[in-house]
Amino acid sequence: MIPRVHERTHTPHDPLGEALGRPVPIEGGLAEHSVVAYWPGLDSYTLDDEQASWTAAQWAQHVEEPLLEHPFAASPTGDRRALFHLNVHLHPEDRDLTGAEWAEAAHRLARAAGIEIPGDHTGCHWIAVQGKPGRLDLIANLIRLDGAWQPQSADLPQRISAEARRIEHDLRLTRVPVASPEPASARAVPTPATQSAAILAKLADEGSGPLAAARKLIEHAAHRLDALPGSNGAEAGHHLEWAARRLFALQQDLDTTATALLQPAGRTSTTPFVPAPPPVPGSHRAR
Repeated sequence: MIPRVHERTHTPHDPLGEALGRPVPIEGGLAEHSVVAYWPGLDSYTLDDEQASWTAAQWAQHVEEPLLEHPFAASPTGDRRALFHLNVHLHPEDRDLTGAEWAEAAHRLARAAGIEIPGDHTGCHWIAVQGKPGRLDLIANLIRLDGAWQPQSADLPQRISAEARRIEHDLRLTRVPVASPEPASARAVPTPATQSAAILAKLADEGSGPLAAARKLIEHAAHRLDALPGSNGAEAGHHLEWAARRLFALQQDLDTTATALLQPAGRTSTTPFVPAPPPVPGSHRAR
C-alpha cells in the first residue's frame, strides 16, 4: 500500500475529480458505494442511507461546507488552503478489497492523518472515495465545525506510512518495501531505546494494540447508551465517549514517544497530542 499526500487546495472538486478520474459533474456521476467512509458525525444529521443517493457534487459540497461557514478561518501561518488530500495505491498483485475493508482502511488512515478523533463531534468533514481499482482517496477539510484549524503532526508522512504498513499486515496485503534491507551482519544490536520504542508501538497500534481494542469497545458501549431514552443513558454515553477520546490521545502520545526514541540524538521531537476539553453533554445533537 503506497500512500501519497498531495499539496492542499482551496476546493474539494479537484481532488474529488482526480479520485473519480474525471471532473466532478453537477448531476450524478458517482457510482453507488463509491464513498466507502466519511465523517462519523454526518449520520446524526441525515436519514438512514441518505448518503447512498448523493451526487458527486453534493459530496463535494459537504466537504467544502466548513470553509464556507467560516470564511476567515486559516492555518497558524495564514494559509486558507484547507482541503487535505491523501491517496493510497494497492500493490498490483494484491486482491480486490471488500467495501468493509476499504472503509476500515479509510478510518485508520483518517486517524493517522489527525482528521478523525474519537469522541470529537466538531471535527473535520471528510470522505474516502474508492473510485479507481486498487486506489483509495481521502479528502478532508481542515477547518473544523467550530471554526478552528485542525492541526496535523509534524511527522505526518511517517505516521501515514506506518499506518499503511499496519493495514498491509492486518489485511494480508503485499508489503511494499520502504527501503532496501540491511545485510544481517550490518544490523544494529537492539538498544534499550529501540526495545522500549517497539513496546510502545505495540501498545499504540491502531490495528491490533490493546488500547485500540479497549477504545473500540468503549465507543460501542457509548453508542448504545447514547441511543437509550432518558438523560442517564445519554450522560453515561457522553462520559464513555470522552474516555475513548482520552485513550486515543494516549495512543498518539505513545506513538509519538516511540518515534522520538528512534530519532538521532539532538533531533527536535514532535509535540505530543493534547486532547481538547470535553464537549458539553448533548451539544453534538444540536446544529
